[in-house]
Amino acid sequence: MAEEESFRITDRRRRPDDTAEATAGMPPAERSDTRSAPAGAPPAGEPTLEGLFLMLASSALVHLGEAEDPATGQRAVDPAQAREAIDLLMLLRSRTEGNRTEHESRLLDEVLYDLQLRFVQVRQARSDG
Repeated sequence: MAEEESFRITDRRRRPDDTAEATAGMPPAERSDTRSAPAGAPPAGEPTLEGLFLMLASSALVHLGEAEDPATGQRAVDPAQAREAIDLLMLLRSRTEGNRTEHESRLLDEVLYDLQLRFVQVRQARSDG
């Protein structure tokens, strides 16, 4: 009787619930590539409150003429649209009070402060010019 050749299948897909036990049999080079998110952090690609803050801030910056509009590649000043984005951030600040992490709160406060200063500067420049 001929000896049968055997083979082994290793599932190398990573899942959010993988632990160190799952990587124990991996070669060291592959094991070091295994990245784990900080405890309590959402999985990569998941929407976050910080992402929402930054999306609205980016929109405000585009409408303040500080960045190019991704659709047109042009810079244009539209204070009304910038004000809407800033107002939405202020609404989020009041509605999420007590439900944000310290990092989220600090980010939101810094973003709002910066955007409000830029908004005032744009309004002053338009009224002076």
